[in-house]
Formats: sequence, structure tokens, C-alpha cells
Amino acid sequence: MATRESVLETLKTIKDPSGEDIVASGVMRALNVEGGTVRFVMEIAPSQAKVYEGIQAQAETALKALEGVETVSIVLTGHSAQPAPPQLKPSKPAEPAGPQKIPGVDHIIAIASGKGGVGKSTVSANIACALAQQGRRVGLLDADVYGPSQPRMLGVSGRPASPDGKTILPMRNHGVTMMSIGLMTNEDQAVVWRGPMLMGALQQMMMQVQWGALDVLLVDLPPGTGDVQMTLSQKAHVDGAVIVSTPQDVALLDARKGIDMFNQLNVPILGMIENMSTHVCSKCGHEEHVFGHGGVKAEAEKVGVPLLSEIPLTLDIRLAADGGAPIVVSQPDSPSAQAFHAVAKALVDKGVA
Repeated sequence: MATRESVLETLKTIKDPSGEDIVASGVMRALNVEGGTVRFVMEIAPSQAKVYEGIQAQAETALKALEGVETVSIVLTGHSAQPAPPQLKPSKPAEPAGPQKIPGVDHIIAIASGKGGVGKSTVSANIACALAQQGRRVGLLDADVYGPSQPRMLGVSGRPASPDGKTILPMRNHGVTMMSIGLMTNEDQAVVWRGPMLMGALQQMMMQVQWGALDVLLVDLPPGTGDVQMTLSQKAHVDGAVIVSTPQDVALLDARKGIDMFNQLNVPILGMIENMSTHVCSKCGHEEHVFGHGGVKAEAEKVGVPLLSEIPLTLDIRLAADGGAPIVVSQPDSPSAQAFHAVAKALVDKGVA
């Protein structure tokens, strides 16, 4: 089998335009050697795209000649069209390409939060499974690059296959087709990437994954209002966003920023979800609003969007997610599961799933 060291030695024979090898120059990033598969990113300036297409081909050929290497996947993060040559007289600049449809995918819904830790990924996994149980063809893209959790929540492990080194075959469980950066790295490996690398990885997971025919693709976004959210909204035709928040004021402050971001990006807000809305003691039945109650409903009314559901704070939801079978799958008749089914039904009724 190929080793990381042997791959690096091979890559050191590939020179970039500066005359340095692509390892020493820092162009080669995020190297992953797993079995017979080698993956890495080449971070380049967009103006050098044509030059690096040849360097990419050289690297691929050299690595495939290395004993033990079966598949090579190289992503150019700066791969974009060259600027037009100067005009002799003023002319109207060409309109930039707008958001594109992902082949085979009817609808795209972003699941977002302004703040981390509000349970957005748990909500995403359960909505995906609920939609699948309601007969929809569902995909789930885990775009939370720095904290990918969907492989654990959906009980998926292993590496996605890539028969031709370009198209990626996604994983599937509980009726949901899923792709995550977490499947491409070790579970305890940090993803230390800058903006261009994030955008390149997201576009690859959107456009180079063989999603097949889907009624809806849910995109589990990272918290905040950064590169991933902008890239998704600008590159793909997003039918709408669902905002997840807990009821307390601190979370709602950030949720408002998320709503404002999608408004600026012309992405409709489909509704809001109040997660961890209430806690009922499993022993005495006492109901307690740990994070307050009704804050998300009031915010939804203020901005004129529906409150899709109030999800309780229960131990069962957490245990189910950690166990790889969301509560919609493991306890389909529970009140918690029904709260997620209400969201799925609302999205179907809106015609976006």
C-alpha cells in the first residue's frame, strides 16, 4: 500500500511555475492517503488555472504510477474562467453566471443557525429521515466543514467511492443519501482550511457527487454568516432556508443576523424552528423551560415567517443522534419524532420538498 511519505516524495518531483515543487511551495494542501486512494487540494490563484491543469495532470499520472495507488482525486480551488482581454472601447461587462441547479435535484433547502450549539445538525438529520419516511427522495449535504456530525448521526462510516477519480458516490442510510467532509477525513482530524479551500470543497460536494434523482437536498450549514453560506446561495439555486434557534435572547440575536444574510442573498425564509423549547422530567413529569419559551415564535411573527415546530429538549433525542439512528427512526411514534414530522409535512405542503 502507498504511504503518506511515498506520496509526498512523488509530489516533490512535480514543479510549479516558480520552479519549486508543489509541496515546498505550499500549493498542495489537505493531503489524505487512505488505502489505495490519494486526495488533496491545490490552492492556486484563478489566473493560474490553465497552467495548473497541466500540473494537475502530471501529478495524477505520477501518483497512479506509484505502487499501491488506485484512485487519485485532486481539486483546484482557484479554478475559474480567465478574465476577458482588454477592449479597445468601453463595453458592458458580461453578467456573472447565476445560481445553478444541481443535476437531478428538484429542490434545495438550507438548514441554518446564527449561533452554534442550538442543535441544527440534529434537526437536519431528523427532518431528512422524516421526509424519507413520508415518501420523499432525500439527500443531506453536511456542509458544516469544521464540525461535520452527520456521519455519526446517520450511522454512516467508510469512505465514498470514486470510480473515475472525479465523480463521488455518496453514502446512504435510513432512506437518506448523504455526503459529508467528515467521510473524507479521520474522525479526530481537524479541517484547517481557508476560505478558497472551503468554497472549492463545497462546490465539489454539490456538483461532483452523484446525487441521483432527489425531490429535495437538505444542506446542513455551519453556524454564522460566512463563506459556506455565501457560496451555497451564489452557486446553487436554493429554494429556501429554515432557521433553527433556541428560545433565549443570545441565540435569537444571532438568528436575526442569519435571516438578514439570507434576505441579502435573495433566499426565502421558509420558517423557523424553536429547538430545546421545553424539558419534561422523565421521572416526575415536571415541565421546565430551561432556555426560556416562545422567543422563536415571537421572532417568527416579527419577521413574518411561520414557526414550523417547537422541538423539546429530551435525553432520547440526544441518545438517538449519538447512536446513529435519529429519533424519527428509532422512536417514530414518540412526541419528539412527531415534532420533526410536522416540519417535514410543512415543507412538503409548501412545495419545496
